[in-house]
Amino acid sequence: MMKKFHIVEDSKKKIVKSPDYNYVFDKETGFFARWGKTRNDDPDFAPSGEILDLEVTTSCQGVTGLNGKKNLCKFCYKANNPNGKNMSFETFKKVFNKVNESKILCQIAFGVDSQAKSNPDLFKMMHYCRDNGVIPNVTVAELDDETADKLAAVCGAVAVSRYENKDICYETVKKLTDRGLKQTNIHVLIAEESYDMAMETLKDRLTDDRLKDLNAIVMLSLKKKGRGKVGFNNLSCEHFQSLIDFALEKNISFGLDSCGCANFLNSVRNHSNFENFKIVSEPCESSLFSTYISVDASFFPCSFSEGEGEWVEGIDVANCNNFVKDVWWHPKTIKFRRALLETVKHNDLGCRECPLFKV
Repeated sequence: MMKKFHIVEDSKKKIVKSPDYNYVFDKETGFFARWGKTRNDDPDFAPSGEILDLEVTTSCQGVTGLNGKKNLCKFCYKANNPNGKNMSFETFKKVFNKVNESKILCQIAFGVDSQAKSNPDLFKMMHYCRDNGVIPNVTVAELDDETADKLAAVCGAVAVSRYENKDICYETVKKLTDRGLKQTNIHVLIAEESYDMAMETLKDRLTDDRLKDLNAIVMLSLKKKGRGKVGFNNLSCEHFQSLIDFALEKNISFGLDSCGCANFLNSVRNHSNFENFKIVSEPCESSLFSTYISVDASFFPCSFSEGEGEWVEGIDVANCNNFVKDVWWHPKTIKFRRALLETVKHNDLGCRECPLFKV
């Protein structure tokens, strides 16, 4: 286990210091920098999770489609539907307090429904985070004015998922940016079947006034899971390259999920700014720096690992005695962590890659 660390924190910044592990986090801008023994040294993993991906509902009504009706997402890897369930506020507090016992935690990404309405305790949870120095973030798809008001007031960042009806996405983006939320992003799936939609979104960033204050477009790699198992295929190298080249050529702010880091670095390996790209790219961090906890308060390395291989069942967080000892250092977690770190040897980029899915 890692050595003891010292934390300095106020309303604007959080700084963690130790001989082998350090970070600085700006609570206002979202800037985050981590290093090890020196500024040029990267630690393999954190003493506990820095970021928590927390599922608080599996109930979702879908998003308004071009037909004017609510449609469930065709590629939702969680396969959420209106018959899901919610995490209670009491369970949330138990989970939060256990994960945050080390005080390493700085952000929570809430897993909610498309409209952020299914769990009635969502905003109570988010304000509890703020009251305890942790920044809440969320991904949505279709917001009314009241919910946009609430999210803009409490969240550090909000991502808006892009589906077939781009007007729903772009209007939701505008509602958030009009309310002053600077860290407003668009999430768009990149698969062969959604390539045209992804390229359209990049082009619209240049011409659609509703996106003038958008922070970035984040491209999410397909993992064949849930409803995404059928009818969707991994994006070809050629199409991936086209998206990256267009974004770079047009100077469009973009990002990718950590799952797609190796693909991105491979696409820019001959670019003059390759070394800078590598510095700001974060490959898979599951069980190393990030934590996923399901609506049932069970730990999994990431949300995609739930139900996969040895992770058919997770590790009970709500009833554990100590998160670091009982979960972060559980034999199953250690095994996954070692397997993930081992993937660095499988490519010439020195980049961790998903041990479960072909991305």
